Amino acid sequence: HMAHMDIHFTHSTNGVATLHTEILKNSELHGFYELYPEKFNNKTNGISHRRFFAEANPTYAKLVTEAIGDGWLKDAFELEKLKEFQNDTEFLKAVGASKRANKERLAAYVKAETGLVIDPNTVFDVQVKRFHAYKRQLMNILHIMYQYHKLKTDPDFDMLPTTYFFGGKAAPGYYIAKETIRLINAVADKVNNDASIKGKIKVVFIENFGVSIGEIVYPAADVSEQISTASKEASGTGNMKFMMNGAITLGTLDGANVEIREAVGGDANCVIFGLKAEEVLNYYATGTYSAWDEYNTNENVRLVVNQLTDGTYGNFQSLSDYLIRANDEFFILKDFNAYADAHVEIMKRYQKRFQWLKSSAINIANSGVFSSDRTIDEYANEIWQVKPVMIP
Repeated sequence: HMAHMDIHFTHSTNGVATLHTEILKNSELHGFYELYPEKFNNKTNGISHRRFFAEANPTYAKLVTEAIGDGWLKDAFELEKLKEFQNDTEFLKAVGASKRANKERLAAYVKAETGLVIDPNTVFDVQVKRFHAYKRQLMNILHIMYQYHKLKTDPDFDMLPTTYFFGGKAAPGYYIAKETIRLINAVADKVNNDASIKGKIKVVFIENFGVSIGEIVYPAADVSEQISTASKEASGTGNMKFMMNGAITLGTLDGANVEIREAVGGDANCVIFGLKAEEVLNYYATGTYSAWDEYNTNENVRLVVNQLTDGTYGNFQSLSDYLIRANDEFFILKDFNAYADAHVEIMKRYQKRFQWLKSSAINIANSGVFSSDRTIDEYANEIWQVKPVMIP
């Protein structure tokens, strides 16, 4: 009961994203909120923009400083000055060149570490984070299996050549997470060695992913996969690192994705799909979700679930049982078609090159609010009641 004791004796209780705080107040800690409404407040997480943007992405940092000066290094809100350049053709060309340089850097790293040759001209679609069922790396790889099947069987199906990146670690005893990693590598082995699909899909699993490797990965991403089950991600910080480096968010309305969507001006500059938090919580409360029904009524779902056990990639009965017999606790099957549609939408946008680069610039220009400077300042002023020492 440590959390209950903490809430009783403390003077402040905060969530780390607006949605997270609302769920604490209205659901998880509702009784305590009724007792102590004055204690509850929100402090959205942040990231070090000096490390994850300025240091990790030197080509873009140089471009930004040339455009708006170096004041943004101390005050991330000054990145908003980039809005003046969102229709500047030459600036956007430089944005594209910077992204290309970062993709070449990541491709060189992958080749050196794994021997796999990947094409920087492909879309770089990235999901790097701790492996957990609610983060739904499994949905991502099932969708790749679906795309691969379509390429092999449907002559009318086509897609932009895409390199899918995964990275992250699973807790030692987390069987389903480790099985998901095994599936990703099994799919990678099959897809990457199939010349018949002409490089339309490559799958890369980045081993031993950590902060330093992240500094190579975040700047290279075109698409940021933030696809956790709505209501389950407290905040997320990877979503902020990708946004700050100009990737477009493909995600659910979960954690700080809600605030990212608001910051970038809505759906024009991100792609949102799937169940909302209140819908997820209602399914849990009523017990009305049936994975078996999804399997029986959704042809796409049935296809990929069957491939887990038909020998296409080996034996993944464990994951099939997790989805069907354990009733798909994080709604992977329910959101599958919406996720596939979201991919179609984001690839349509990617082909409109000028608009894509403009959207990338808008993401960066609005990312200052997610600097940890802002977060720490809010803690200092509103909770700790201390004045931070400013370094000249």
